[in-house]
Amino acid sequence: MVGKLLAPEIKSLIDARNFVALRELFEEWPPADVADVILDLPDDEQVIIFRVLPAAMAADVFEYIGVEEQQKLLHAMAHEQVVGILNEMSPDDRTALLEEMPSAAARQLIRLLTPEERHVAQALLGYPEGSVGRLMTPDFIPVREDWTVKEVLDFVREYGQDSETLNVIYVVDERGKLIDDVRMREFLLKPLNAKVSDIRDQTFVALKVNDLQEEALNVFRKYDRTALPVIDTSGVLVGIVTIDDMLDVAEKEATEDIQKLGGLEALDEPYTTIPFLRMVKKRATWLIVLFLGEMLTATAMQGYNGEIEKAAVLAMFLPLIISSGGNSGSQATTLVIRAMALGELRLRDWFRVVRKELLSGFSLGLILGCIGFIRIALWQYLHIFDYGTYHWLIALTVGAALVGVVLWGTISGAMLPFLLRRCGLDPATSSAPFVATLVDVTGLLIYFNVALFILRGTLL
Repeated sequence: MVGKLLAPEIKSLIDARNFVALRELFEEWPPADVADVILDLPDDEQVIIFRVLPAAMAADVFEYIGVEEQQKLLHAMAHEQVVGILNEMSPDDRTALLEEMPSAAARQLIRLLTPEERHVAQALLGYPEGSVGRLMTPDFIPVREDWTVKEVLDFVREYGQDSETLNVIYVVDERGKLIDDVRMREFLLKPLNAKVSDIRDQTFVALKVNDLQEEALNVFRKYDRTALPVIDTSGVLVGIVTIDDMLDVAEKEATEDIQKLGGLEALDEPYTTIPFLRMVKKRATWLIVLFLGEMLTATAMQGYNGEIEKAAVLAMFLPLIISSGGNSGSQATTLVIRAMALGELRLRDWFRVVRKELLSGFSLGLILGCIGFIRIALWQYLHIFDYGTYHWLIALTVGAALVGVVLWGTISGAMLPFLLRRCGLDPATSSAPFVATLVDVTGLLIYFNVALFILRGTLL
């Protein structure tokens, strides 16, 4: 909001080439606000602002800009600017930028780094994609357990400037193995001559470099931490992961799940930048699968042509029946997938879910069945539509079929994510459209078999 209010002033300073005033204006701003302002300016003016900002602040602002905008800016900047920003960036944010770029462009940028920063960048990019190693930063404060509080605080004052966070101090042994983590407030509240060994509680939680980022997200959520240490296979502390990186992971995971629930492959890149053909491919694949599935509906109906000819009134309620089953299945699968993503449900919980959804499905089906029954009876009573001599049996057929279809849809939607998880697949693949298609076909079978049972000897 502040940036929008001052936009005319910023524009006038750029036009007047008053770079000193422009620099002074931005020096008091949080980097995130400066990033918001920059994104609203033309490309050439964005480069001007980065040129007038101090190197450290320019790197901080750059980290708050999306990867697409970062790449555009790097192409527009002078060589010296690119070198300065890349070397000042946080290692984890720089890794996020480099892994999104084509390999040739990433190698070019890595060559611009100082030997020390190049070693860090190559080490982080060497970890598997999607692993915790790609998210971590090696900027942390390690201390020894035989140090005093005074020695720790002196060490923090000398080297803490480059640390990602000072909320937690990490205790390591002579080989660099992590043996504990201690919150900074413990050091601030203890006497200066107290030993680290007297403060630490010998309990800590750590991630491993090859852990999946999604698993790390659950650890952060479980232990309510803002930062967690990362160790290698030998237990040596190699970095830390902070909550801001976890928020990015959570956003990415939620986006992928929402896209899959919508009945398409995860795009894996922003909607605004994904190439047209790639987007069509990701959307067409599932549409074709769903279309072929829906063709089974026509096949199922062909088997009941005789019944439809005898009681054409049954066809009037087909959309009502199959949509109710699909909707109930979509509800159930969405609830179960989200509960799995949050760690609330595991494979062993399937029977508990079955019991709950059996009761829920029957209750929901009974509600819709009663509404369907009343609707037919009311239309007949008010002479809105004449369902014939056997209108009570038709109402009973529709009502009973709704109970069966909704119950089946609910159970199917709830169990499909478990089945996919058991097969080692992503439960989110059981999207709402997929469940609806599955229930459409089976819903027809339930509806016509209920009709055959109730209307046999009358309309059928």
